[in-house]
Amino acid sequence: MTNDTQNRKTILVVDDTPDNLTLMNGLLKDTYKVKIANSGARALAIAASDPRPDLILLDVMMPEMDGYEVCRRLKSAPETVDIPVVFLTARNDQEDEHQGLELGAVDYISKPISPPIVLARVHNHLQLKRAADLLRDQNSYLEAEVRQRTDDIRAIRDATIVALASLAETRDTETGNHIRRTQDYVKVLAEELRDHPAFKDVLTTDMIELMHRSAPLHDIGKVGVPDAVLLKPGRLTPEEFEIMKSHAALGHDALAKAEAVAGGGKEKSFLRVAREIALTHHERWDGSGYPQGLAGGDIPIAGRLMSIADAYDAMISKRVYKAAMPHEDAVGEIRKGRGTQFDPDVVDAFLSIEERFRQIAASHAD
Repeated sequence: MTNDTQNRKTILVVDDTPDNLTLMNGLLKDTYKVKIANSGARALAIAASDPRPDLILLDVMMPEMDGYEVCRRLKSAPETVDIPVVFLTARNDQEDEHQGLELGAVDYISKPISPPIVLARVHNHLQLKRAADLLRDQNSYLEAEVRQRTDDIRAIRDATIVALASLAETRDTETGNHIRRTQDYVKVLAEELRDHPAFKDVLTTDMIELMHRSAPLHDIGKVGVPDAVLLKPGRLTPEEFEIMKSHAALGHDALAKAEAVAGGGKEKSFLRVAREIALTHHERWDGSGYPQGLAGGDIPIAGRLMSIADAYDAMISKRVYKAAMPHEDAVGEIRKGRGTQFDPDVVDAFLSIEERFRQIAASHAD
C-alpha cells in the first residue's frame, strides 16, 4: 500500500439505494477511502468503530431509521459528535434543509448531484475538519500543559510549606507528624461544619482546601522564639510565657509580608488564610486568649478550627514536660472548654466526629 493511499481520508456513504452507493463510490474512490452503509443502523456501527470516518455523506429517506435520526444519534454520542455530516437527498425544500442543519449537519446537497459540486464540498469540509482537529488537539495540549504546570507549582508550594513548618517544629519538642495530624483534624472538622447555617457561607470547598493546605504553618512564628524559652523542659515563668505567646504575631507578620509581594489570586488567598490561622489559633471564645483577646464570632473560623485541632493534639502527645493524655480524657477536656476556650458549635462538631480524630492520630503516630 502506498503512502498516498494510507494518508487518504475516509468517507462513509449512507444510502439504502444500491445504485446511489455505486455512483458515490465511483465518484470518490480515486481520492478517498470509501465505506458504505445501506441502513442507518449499519451507518452508526461503522461510524463508532475505529478508525472512524472523516466525513459522512448521509441520505435522508431510508426505511426503519431515516437520516435525520441517524444524524441525531451521531451528534449525541461523544465518539462521533465531531464527525461532519453532509446530507445528500432528494428532499430539497427549505424546511428540510433547515431541519438537517439544526441537527448538526454541516451541509445539505440536493439530488440529483453535481459531481464537481460534491467533490468541492467534500474537500472543503475535510479541510475545515482538519483545522478544527488541529485546534482541538492544540487546546487539549495546552490544557494538559496548564494542568501539569499547576500541579508542579502546587507540589512545590506544598513542599515549601512542609519545609517551613518542619523548620519551626525542629526547634520545638513536637514532631513533623504534629503537622500532618493537625492539618487533617482541621479538614475533617471543616467538612463536618460545612452545612451548618453559621459556617456554610465560609466553608466552601475552596476554603476547606485552603485551610487544609495552610494549617501546617500555624506555628511558623516559633522560629522567632529564643531556644531558652522554646526548649525549656519545665513550666514557663510569666515573662517567658509572654515571649512564647509572641510566636502567633511573629508568624502572622512573616506571612503577611509574603502575602504583600504575592500579588493576587490563589496564592494570596492561601497566605491570607495561613496568617489568620497563625495569628488566631490561640484566641479563646471568651476573649481571654492571645495575642489580640478576640472573642466569639470575631475570631476567624479558620482560627477557631485550628484551636481545637492544636489543643487536642497537644493533649494526646508526649512532651518532655508531660505524658500523653488518653484520647477519652482529651475529648473530655475539649468538652469542658465548650463556650469558654472553644466555639460551642465547633466543639459539637468535634464531639460528633471525635473517633475520626482518634483514627487520624493513629495513622500519623509519632
